[in-house]
Amino acid sequence: MGDHDPAVTAHRAIPRALDLARERHRLALDWTWIDTPALEGDGPDVLAGLSGVWCVPASPYRSTTGALRAIRFARERRVPFLGTCGGFQHALLEHARSVWGEADPGHAELDPGAEAPLIKPLSCALVERHGRVRVVPGTRLAALCGCDEMSEEYHCSYGLNPAHAHRLDDGPLRVAARDEAGEVRAVELDGHPFFVATLFQPERGALAGRSHPLIEGFVAAAASHGAGTRAL
Repeated sequence: MGDHDPAVTAHRAIPRALDLARERHRLALDWTWIDTPALEGDGPDVLAGLSGVWCVPASPYRSTTGALRAIRFARERRVPFLGTCGGFQHALLEHARSVWGEADPGHAELDPGAEAPLIKPLSCALVERHGRVRVVPGTRLAALCGCDEMSEEYHCSYGLNPAHAHRLDDGPLRVAARDEAGEVRAVELDGHPFFVATLFQPERGALAGRSHPLIEGFVAAAASHGAGTRAL
């Protein structure tokens, strides 16, 4: 789910990442792109019957409303969800609105004048950068990756405002990984079959033929959720 653009590296990588996961686990898997405007109004109905939702990079989306509705659909219907980069940012926005009760949590890219926005410019932009990520022990991400630290690729300039990070301490949305400076780089949702969002872009490794365990985990969860349906 996002606004497909073949010029975006992550968008070129995602089909290959899904192919690698499908081949590795020998799954019958198909997928489709749904642009965010298609999710406005009664748009979430187009998600019915899908076995997973992946909110992909390259925001701001053409429809923030459409993106948030798709994320809420996955969260409330317990449909496996993966968010990467812009998907991470919007998973936080959706949770702030729907669970924390914030009418306008603020995204500085969409509203540069927002006071204390939930999503703010990174202190150091991570455009075409690699960075070390420290995985929180006991999380789903730790179980999938089987390690406590990894190097990941980024292409982003916005992330969670550190002033709001404490709100993730008590769940159900919790920190799954931080960078070396301690800033949040992944979150996951307690009690959900699979709901993980990362600021980094694990799909990028597929362009070099590497399958990422997080994407494999998402695909496996989607297959388990609805055998014979489609993963998005």
